Amino acid sequence: MNLEEIRLENQRVLLEPLAISHLPELLPVALQPGLTRYSPSKIDSEADLTAYLKRALDLREESKAIPFVVIDKKIQSTAGCTRYMNIDWVNKVLHIGSTWIGREFQGTGLNTEMKRLMIDYAFDELGFEKVEFRIDERNTRSRKAVEKLGAGLEGILRCNVYLTDGFKRNTCCYGLLPEEWTLIRKTLQI
Repeated sequence: MNLEEIRLENQRVLLEPLAISHLPELLPVALQPGLTRYSPSKIDSEADLTAYLKRALDLREESKAIPFVVIDKKIQSTAGCTRYMNIDWVNKVLHIGSTWIGREFQGTGLNTEMKRLMIDYAFDELGFEKVEFRIDERNTRSRKAVEKLGAGLEGILRCNVYLTDGFKRNTCCYGLLPEEWTLIRKTLQI
């Protein structure tokens, strides 16, 4: 399987394989102040965003991640990035994370549609048996979003990740199994 060719799409969103050529369209989104407040990722300059994209592409080359650029098809605009990450092909577990979308796209249903595509593909096409999410304990908005998708809180890793401002966060670990997703997918209102 060529990870560079995985492209996910529905009526609302296109998840296109990330390329360094996406830098010009991603930069205005990445420069929005506070966008990655709860993230260890530094993307708030052209140099930082370039390094971030290169690292994501290196991880894809190592089969440890599948990064995407997020396109909002409703308004034909680049919204941000997301990826499958920490891919454990042997144990069939992966994370969905490194997600950031511009403020104008938040609360529009775009994130839910994006996650629906990614979860469906992880379970139905890639054959994974668990999808995980790692979220800063303080990020109640993101926590509620993954709970809405049916993911359950499995535990909290205390003081385990430094953020770009030097704060060491507690990380909430959420998990979702295929049978849970089958039940919740039917009830999702988008």
